[in-house]
Amino acid sequence: MCTYNGASFLAEQLGSFEHQTHRNWTLHVSDDGSQDGTLSLLQAFNAQGGAGRFQLVDGPQRGFVANFLSLTCRADIRADFYAWSDQDDIWKEDKLQQALVWLQTIPRHIPALYCGRTELICESGVPCGYSPRFNLPPHFSNALVQNIGGGNTMVFNQAARVLLQEAGDSLIVPSHDWWAYQLISGAGGAVYYDPEPMVLYRQHDENLVGTNSSWLARIQRLRMVFQGRFYEWNDQSIHALETMLHRLSPEHQATLGQFKAARSQKFLLRILGFQRAGLYRQTLLGNLGLILATLLKKI
Repeated sequence: MCTYNGASFLAEQLGSFEHQTHRNWTLHVSDDGSQDGTLSLLQAFNAQGGAGRFQLVDGPQRGFVANFLSLTCRADIRADFYAWSDQDDIWKEDKLQQALVWLQTIPRHIPALYCGRTELICESGVPCGYSPRFNLPPHFSNALVQNIGGGNTMVFNQAARVLLQEAGDSLIVPSHDWWAYQLISGAGGAVYYDPEPMVLYRQHDENLVGTNSSWLARIQRLRMVFQGRFYEWNDQSIHALETMLHRLSPEHQATLGQFKAARSQKFLLRILGFQRAGLYRQTLLGNLGLILATLLKKI
C-alpha cells in the first residue's frame, strides 16, 4: 500500500484487510510524507496486528507511480503473491482469495497478473455504479493503447514481480498499473480480468485517478488526445518497454516495433502499421477514439 495524507478513509481500508477470508498476508506501506493523521492510523494498526505482519517505510516523494514502483522493487519484501492497494478503497472480504484461485492455476515460472472490475462508491461509501465491464481478452496489443485494470485490483505472482524489479523503479511511465499490464502481457505472461468486482473504489475530490466510465471522463480523455497527452504517454511506454525488450516475446517485440514505426509514418502507412500491430481497445467508443487519435497523429 502507498499512502499520502490518506487519514480520511484509511481506517476503512485497513479494516477490510482484517476481514479478508485469506488470512496469510502481511502489509507493507510506503508513505510519501503524510502530514495528517495517516501515520498515527498506521501505527495503531501495527499495534493491533502484532509483530512481523506490518512494515512502514518512507516513500521516494516523487509521486504515486514512483512510490508504488519503489515499494514493489524492495528486495526485503518476499512473498509468493503481491497485491497493490490504494489508501481510500474498501476490499470485499474474498478479494485476495478470489485472486489466488486463478493465480494458483498458473505455473510458478510464468508471470501472471490478476485484475478486474470495481464497484464505485461515493465519498460517504454509498454505492454509485460500476467501472466498465470489459469483454475482449487481455493482450499486449490492447495493453499498448489501454489499461483494463486499476492497480487497486491487481494481484500478481513472484515471476511477474521479478519482471517489475528488473525494470526498476526509476522508469518514467504514465502509471504503475498500466505498466504492469504492458510488461507482463508483453513478456508472454498470463493476464486475467475478473468481471466480478472485488474492490469498492471510492470516488472523491482528492482522487489522483478516478473512474473513466462517465461522459465527463470521456470528454476529458478526448481533450487529452488533442492536447498530446496520449502521444506523450505512448512515448514513455515505448521507451520503458524498449528497456525490457529482451524480456518481450518475439511476437510482441515485432508488435512494439510496428507500433513505434507507424506513429511517425504518413497517413496511409500509419493506418496500415497500426492494423498490422493489431491494436484494439475494449469498447466501440474506445476504438472510435483510437481511430480518431490515429487520424490526427495523436497516438
